Amino acid sequence: MRFSTSLLLALPAVATAQFQIPLVENLQPLFDKAKSFIPPSLLSPVAQPSNKIAAKNVTPLTRDNWQSVLSPSTSAQSQGPENWMVFVSGGNKTCYGRCDGVEQAWNESAALFAATPTAPHLGYINCDTNAILCSTWAAGPPAIWYIELPIVHADQSAPATTIHIVTLNTTTATTQEIFQIHTKKTYEEVPVYEGAMHPFDGWFAKAGLNVPLGYVLFGFSIIPSWAFMIIISMFSRTIMSRRVGNPNVQAAASTQQGRPLGGAPAANQ
Repeated sequence: MRFSTSLLLALPAVATAQFQIPLVENLQPLFDKAKSFIPPSLLSPVAQPSNKIAAKNVTPLTRDNWQSVLSPSTSAQSQGPENWMVFVSGGNKTCYGRCDGVEQAWNESAALFAATPTAPHLGYINCDTNAILCSTWAAGPPAIWYIELPIVHADQSAPATTIHIVTLNTTTATTQEIFQIHTKKTYEEVPVYEGAMHPFDGWFAKAGLNVPLGYVLFGFSIIPSWAFMIIISMFSRTIMSRRVGNPNVQAAASTQQGRPLGGAPAANQ
């Protein structure tokens, strides 16, 4: 039997092709393992730009600027309330290190809002670094505060400020969920907040006590729980010792029982 020259030349190529398939299959787990060590921000071309867009388009709110930033609009061209979406987040202290995924979803939604003509104003509060502000608002992370600032009337009066507080799940919150809070008005599914701690129209805000109350609540929050137990224990012991050692209290108790102080029976018995 005679073999052609082209057939002989094709044999090495066929043998090589047979070994290539198992080689790729064997190396695939190594590729996957190496990929797991690469930060997601390097793998995703959207992650890094979204962080930069969020930093550019989102206004950080602090205890010093929130009242001036979130002031009712005085523009005559406004045809309706000025909408704000304020993202309340935190770190290890206030969110126990579980807000990283929600933070990323918020940054990506900020990138989507940047290309939306009807996008609301975006704000951001970190309760780790602005604990007094979160205490003033009675706000806890992670949540979206959808605020509708009213238009100031000609007589300088303004209607009530509407607030919807949308709580976010630290494990299931997505970019689309945050984006649709405004685009599909899912915030309307949450009742309007009308509590006494309302930062604009609540009882404490109208009395000018919301900021001082925020400092008080912040002070209580930094006191460890064991210190409260010691204070309560000392207070209760003081009350009991005064009650036992006060002779007037003992005399009143004996009189109610119809017996003299010595414990002897009464004369009419």
